Amino acid sequence: MARMGRIAALLNQKGGVGKTTVTLGLASAAAHAGHRVLVVDLDPQGSSTWVLGHDPAADQPMMIVPSHWGPEVDVVPSTPGLHDHDHHPGEPPHHLRRALHRVAGDYDAVLIDCPPSLGQLTTSGLTAADLAVIVVDPAALGLRGIGAVADAIDHVWDNHNADLELAGVIVNRVPAISAEADRRYDELTRIVGRKAIWQPSVPQRVIVNQAIGERRAIHSYGARSAEVSEVFDKLWAKLRKAARS
Repeated sequence: MARMGRIAALLNQKGGVGKTTVTLGLASAAAHAGHRVLVVDLDPQGSSTWVLGHDPAADQPMMIVPSHWGPEVDVVPSTPGLHDHDHHPGEPPHHLRRALHRVAGDYDAVLIDCPPSLGQLTTSGLTAADLAVIVVDPAALGLRGIGAVADAIDHVWDNHNADLELAGVIVNRVPAISAEADRRYDELTRIVGRKAIWQPSVPQRVIVNQAIGERRAIHSYGARSAEVSEVFDKLWAKLRKAARS
């Protein structure tokens, strides 16, 4: 059966919302389901690259390499040189789009981990993508700038990629009980609308940080991570459904 090869960019201009965690959680869910996924790390900090078993190298060109998570997950590693690229707004953003469209059919999905900014790298990621997914956490700072992110998506749609769609918003790091988090969730609903928020939200659990620190897929912990793994399974299914629509 032919693969979908749809490309999703995960983004937020705010750092620290767990964008990389969500990207890797989706990749883990894909691998657990036996699906092939390519993670493209556009963040100069290279967190996705590191967790997937590689160290960013300054002289390394952008290329696809196998991850250490198994044959289902490949990665385009970050390089520190991406930081310079992010500050050259005159460069055309279509290079990544052409490169990824040549290989997207080999995968069930391509996940672009965008940097925590709305610069040239995020523009390139959105230009290459079919779907944009905004990642937030239910904190005051985590919700700031959502309008600017939506404007950036609209700008790319108008000027570079008329096929781009805002697929939805994933809420990450939701505590079990928090009146403040509940208020911020209500605020997010007023900003983007209830239908735009994907369910379920990703709960705040220690096992998630442990998986990142140990460079492991969340599903590899079995019963210890069952709650979080199930959430990412459902979000992966949501992404695949959005890719088919």
